[in-house]
Amino acid sequence: MKRYFPILEWGRHYNRDQATSDLVAAVIVTVMLIPQSLAYALLAGLPAQVGLYASIVPLLAYAVFGTSRALAVGPVAVVSLMTAAAIARLGLDDPAAAMAAAMVLAFLSGLVLLAMGLFRLGFLANFLSHPVVAGFITASGILIATSQARHILGLPGGGENLLEMLENLWSDLDRTNLPTLAIGLPALVFLFWVRKGLKPLLIRWGLRGRAADIGARTGPVLAIIVSTLVVWGLDLANHGVAIVGTVPQGLPPLRLPVFDLGLWSSLIVPAVLISIIGFVESVSVAQTLAAKRRQRIVPDQELIGLGAANIGAAISGGYPVTGGFARSVVNFDAGAETPAAGAFTAVGIALATLALTPLLFFLPKAVLAATIIAAVMSLVDLSILSRAWRYSHADFAAVAATILLTLLIGVEAGVSAGVGLSVLLLLWRTSRPHIAEIGCIEGTEHFRNINRHQVVTHPEILMIRVDESLSFANSRYLEDYILDRTAESKGLKHVVLMCSAVNDIDLSALESLEAIDRRLVDMGAKLHLSEVKGPVTDKLSRTRFLQHLSGQMFLSQYDAWRTLRGVCGAPLKPVPEPKAAAV
Repeated sequence: MKRYFPILEWGRHYNRDQATSDLVAAVIVTVMLIPQSLAYALLAGLPAQVGLYASIVPLLAYAVFGTSRALAVGPVAVVSLMTAAAIARLGLDDPAAAMAAAMVLAFLSGLVLLAMGLFRLGFLANFLSHPVVAGFITASGILIATSQARHILGLPGGGENLLEMLENLWSDLDRTNLPTLAIGLPALVFLFWVRKGLKPLLIRWGLRGRAADIGARTGPVLAIIVSTLVVWGLDLANHGVAIVGTVPQGLPPLRLPVFDLGLWSSLIVPAVLISIIGFVESVSVAQTLAAKRRQRIVPDQELIGLGAANIGAAISGGYPVTGGFARSVVNFDAGAETPAAGAFTAVGIALATLALTPLLFFLPKAVLAATIIAAVMSLVDLSILSRAWRYSHADFAAVAATILLTLLIGVEAGVSAGVGLSVLLLLWRTSRPHIAEIGCIEGTEHFRNINRHQVVTHPEILMIRVDESLSFANSRYLEDYILDRTAESKGLKHVVLMCSAVNDIDLSALESLEAIDRRLVDMGAKLHLSEVKGPVTDKLSRTRFLQHLSGQMFLSQYDAWRTLRGVCGAPLKPVPEPKAAAV
C-alpha cells in the first residue's frame, strides 16, 4: 500500500513544524498560482476559470499519490500550448465544447500516465534526449510569447506557427488598440522588473526572510488588481480593451468526461505527446529538487501521481496538468516539507474560486498575456544550440530540427520530431559503437588508442577494443570494421578483440563473431578474445562458439599481447606520437 500511496509513508510522521512550513509555502505558491492559472487557461484557449479548476483536485490527487516533497502540480505553459494546439485542430467554436474536449484530453493523458506507471514504463522517457526536450521547450516559449503579443496590442492575431503569427501581427499592426497597449505594456515591464527587482526593494524597506519572499511573489497579483481597477474606473472595456468577463462563482461539479469515440480518437495522439513531455519536465524538476535535500523520488510512482492528477483535472472541469518548474522551485525555496503543501495550495485556490471570481470581471486579458510572457521567457534558452554544436554535431542537428519544426509547423510536429529524433539518435549511436585500435604503452601493461597515445604495435597483430555491448544493432558494423581493417594488412595473423567494455553479446552479435572467425581463418588469421566478463563468458559457454574459436580467450589484454608477440617473428612497430589534433 505504501508503494502506491506514498501519503501513508510521510503522513504517519507528519508534525506541527512540517505543517507550518507547508502552510507558509502554500500561501506563497497560491499567490503565484492564481494569476498563472487564469493566464494559462487563456493560453490554452479556454475560459479563465478552467485554470482555477485545474489547480484544485489535481493538487489533492498528487498529494496522495506523488513521491516528490516539493513538486507543485498544475497548469504549465508548454502543456497549455499543446492543449490549445490539440483543441484548435477540432475546429470547435463553442467554449463549452472546448472545455469538454479539454476534459477528455486530461482524462486520456491521465490514463496513459497511469498505464505507464502500473506497468513500470517510466524508463521510456529516457529515450527522449534532454537537448531535444530543451530545444522543444525553447521553441514553445518563443511561440507562446509571440502568440500572446496580440493580446498586448489588442489585435485578433492568431496562427498555428511562428510565421503565421508574425504575418497576422504585422498585417493588423495599424489597428493596435492604444488603451490595451497602455495597459499591457506597462504590466509587462513591471512583471519583468518584479522577477529580480522587487525582493531587494522590500529588503531595503525592512522586510526579511519569508515576508520578503511572499511580497516578491505578489507582483503578478498586484498587476492584476491595479489593472482591473483601472479598466473599471476608466470604463476601458467600452474602448476596446478585452476583459475576462463573467467568471462563474463556485466549484464545478465532479463528473466524468463525455464519451465520444470520434473525439477520443482525435485526441489520443496529442494526449500521449502531452503525457510524455509533461512527465519528462516534471520528473526532471522533481529529481533536481529531491537531490538538494538528499531525498529520492520513484519515477514509476510519479507516473501514477501525475496520472491521478490529470484524471482529477478531467473530472473537475480542468485540463492537462504537470509539475511546473518555476512553481516547484518557489515551493522548495519557501520551505515545503511534504506534498501536503500542494493540498493546502488547493484549498487556497478553492477559496479564491468561491470568493474572488466576481472581482475578475474587469480583468484585462492583456495583463494575463503579460503574465504569460514574463513567465515563459525564462524557458527560452537559445544557447542550447551553441552548446550542442560545440559538443556534438548530431545533437545540434536534432535540437535545431526540433526548434525549426516547432516554430515553422507547429507544436505537435515539433514534439513528434523530438521524440523521433531522440530515438533515431539513440539507434544511430548504438549502431556505430566506438572502436579503437590499441597498442601497448612501452614499459607498462596498459593499452591505449593508437591515435591518442604513443604506443607500440606488431605488424602481425591487430588489437581492437570495442566500447559497447554487442547486439543486433551494431554487430554488423563491428564485422565490417574488422574485415575491412584485416584486408588492408596483408601480413596480419592475429586479431585480438578486447571486451573489457562489453557487458552483453546477443545472438545476432554471436553470429557476427562466428562469421568474423570463419572469414579470418579463410584469410590465414585467427580471432582471439581478451578480458571477457564473467556473465558474457557464461553465455558463450552455453554455445559451441568457444569450442570452434580459431584463437584463444585471454584473461587480460597484456597476456594476449605477451603470448602472441612471442609466436610472431616480426619486430615491434613503434607508433609515432599522435598529433594534438588527433581524435
